[in-house]
Amino acid sequence: MNDAKTDKRLRLYVGLVACAGIACLLVSALSVTAVPSSKLLLLGALTAITAGASGPIIKLRIRSDRRAFPATSGAILLAIATVPLPWVIICTALGVLASKAFTRQPIKVLFNVAKDTSAAAAAASVAFLAGIRPTTSLDVVVPSIPRLLLGLTAAALAYALLDHLLGHTAISLSTRTPWRQAASDNWDVVIGIRGINLVLALLTVMVVEHEELLILTMVPTVLALQLATKNKISQRADQEAWRRLAGTTDRLNVTDLESVLHAAVTLTPELFSADEAEIELRDADPPRLVRGSAGQLRYDGTVVGAPARDGSMIEAELDGPDGRMGVLRLRFRRPVTLNESERYKLQTFASSLSTAIGNARAYAELKRINAENAYAATHDPLTGLANRRELLDQANHIFARRAPEGMFAMLLIDLNHFKEVNDTLGHTAGDEVLREVARRLEDAARPDDLVARLGGDEFAVLLTGLPAPAVATHRAADLLAILERPIEVDGMQLTVEAAGGIALAPGSGGVSELMRRADVAMYQAKRSGQRTATYAHARDTADVGRLVLGGELTRAVTHREFVVDYQPIVDLGSGEVISAEALARWHHPEHGDLTPMQFLDTVERSGQLPAFVDAVLEQALTAVGGWREAGFDLPVAVNVSPRSLLDPTFPSAVLARLATHAVPADRLVLELAETLTLSQLEVVERALTELRDAGVRLALDDFGTGVSSLSVLSRIPVHQLKVDREFVVAVETSPEAAAVVRSTVDLARSLHLAVIAEGVESEPQRHALWELGCVAGQGHLFARPMRAGRLLATLQRGSDGRPGFLAGPLHKSGSVVRMARRRNPRSPLPHLPA
Repeated sequence: MNDAKTDKRLRLYVGLVACAGIACLLVSALSVTAVPSSKLLLLGALTAITAGASGPIIKLRIRSDRRAFPATSGAILLAIATVPLPWVIICTALGVLASKAFTRQPIKVLFNVAKDTSAAAAAASVAFLAGIRPTTSLDVVVPSIPRLLLGLTAAALAYALLDHLLGHTAISLSTRTPWRQAASDNWDVVIGIRGINLVLALLTVMVVEHEELLILTMVPTVLALQLATKNKISQRADQEAWRRLAGTTDRLNVTDLESVLHAAVTLTPELFSADEAEIELRDADPPRLVRGSAGQLRYDGTVVGAPARDGSMIEAELDGPDGRMGVLRLRFRRPVTLNESERYKLQTFASSLSTAIGNARAYAELKRINAENAYAATHDPLTGLANRRELLDQANHIFARRAPEGMFAMLLIDLNHFKEVNDTLGHTAGDEVLREVARRLEDAARPDDLVARLGGDEFAVLLTGLPAPAVATHRAADLLAILERPIEVDGMQLTVEAAGGIALAPGSGGVSELMRRADVAMYQAKRSGQRTATYAHARDTADVGRLVLGGELTRAVTHREFVVDYQPIVDLGSGEVISAEALARWHHPEHGDLTPMQFLDTVERSGQLPAFVDAVLEQALTAVGGWREAGFDLPVAVNVSPRSLLDPTFPSAVLARLATHAVPADRLVLELAETLTLSQLEVVERALTELRDAGVRLALDDFGTGVSSLSVLSRIPVHQLKVDREFVVAVETSPEAAAVVRSTVDLARSLHLAVIAEGVESEPQRHALWELGCVAGQGHLFARPMRAGRLLATLQRGSDGRPGFLAGPLHKSGSVVRMARRRNPRSPLPHLPA
């Protein structure tokens, strides 16, 4: 519709200009008198010069139209100075008509003839008023130089003004561009052409005064001027196009895809002088189309819903890293052919646009990944609840601001007998139960409360805005009551029981103390068979020894009371030490050396676990460094609590310690409890993968003692299996124990894992394990746990004069032992086959 309206206005305008031109031509035709035959050559020459000057030598494309830059003014000025006004108009009309004779656009021919005729009439009239009045006999009589200069200058200005007004109005209407923009294009070049035309006209008039035939020299001069001007305009247009291309490309350097597309379709039409531009992203889902004209967005949506467009299309493919991502199209109202330079610019711009789209998409993907990582860092992947880290952060924030809107409390919830659900119905059913419990808790909690999953079957609710302590008990009871409704899993109705411990925020001690108190209350509820229990200091005596130790943990860490002993791991066949296990001890000033069984539970519940683990790692890696300097490159195995793996900072802390001590990652083995539940594994799997990918080795401790050994093994990317001592002790006398060891070895071989036996106390046990295929072990037969320095001295002393050996070989050198020995590429022990 806009195109039809534009054409109607343009036709009306052309008709008005044509009427004016025809009127001037008719008046001139009626005013002329007979012409002497001798002057026909002069009139013919002026007509020919006008035709040459009006020729389409200089042409530039503006959208669908090609605009000519003629030098007609020079020929008209020459005619004004040499022939009467009527002949100026007639020669102009005939010359312009001759130059456009082969043009297939009659409306354009009519307009150009009428425009130049009207402009010539105006210029000749101004010159006449200025005193330039050639004789009717057509004899060339040049007036005085000042009058000639003044008259032709005034005529040139009149012609330029009317030609500019009429011509650029038509361009503005046909191309739908602002008149000021159309009039300002190449204005300096146009002024230069008109100035040169004026000078040439003056010189030619002075020459023709002496010999009229010399007027013919004006023809090649005009042509030369046309060609020179054409080159100048082409060069200017090319430079301007590249400048605008660079500017447009810079505008695409944004990280938002929508901004890139919108900028491209609103800037490209002006860049390539097109009516519209559109971008089709074929690799989007669904395919997307964005369309615009100069400075205006027309459409942004699906390809199917885009309105149809008529006209000529020029396309450029948009290539992405995985192939073609889409296409850029330029639309013209009429067929247009791009020249070689324009095609190259289009390809260059399409390449820049492809890069901009790719960068914007990459940035969007990066933002999405960062958002997912940020969410994953603070949320439980199975239930979508906040995780332990987010719970602690929020609690610390509340502690810091101590808002006046009420008290707050921590509710810890533990599901009773949940392990039986996993073991009986499988972990898929267990996961469904956990998700349903999470959903119910979140639905029942108040908007300002925070529900979190701590790991496994443990949940926590941070209760806020409590007007009185008793309200915490009522809220906790309501939350646990909703869990008693049966949960349907695979057509079965399951009843979930839970126990909850409530602790009001203490005046001091922070979040760790709040969590500890809630934990104590939860176990009180479990022991008493109640649904909930609220922490009371008077009843915090269930384990007085543990609580006493808990109060001394900070001092123990500060005074370095945690020490590490090392028990060597030996190649059962050769007796060579191939590794060592780090065993933590608390060197208590009053109670002596305490084993982890006596204090580890207290450490885990106190908030001091990271400091304890850091102290053990520091000593273990220091020992490894000392052994390496002495020539014994032994890996060290360190036991890891599942609670440590729930700490998102644990992997980075371990890797930082390795870097500090310059110990290769494969010299550290982290031993995990085989009793680690699969629900815990879902939480710690990311930490284990990060450590394993960094080169840290993993071992599964006490293998065979849990009910889900194979399931756990399938989820943990371990390198070693450690056979529990209860099977090792009975390996000589119990066929069942021997079968467990043999099946463990066979399983390990099929998975390319190393097997280490714990608790080897006699040579018969060593022989029996060796014959069953177990090639490494540790126990009192070889050495008891000892400090790092003592172990180094023991290694240096060796056995039978062999440093690094703690026992003699099972077989004399040269004997043949028929055993399948396969080197394990994943084992951290250099002499330990899998």
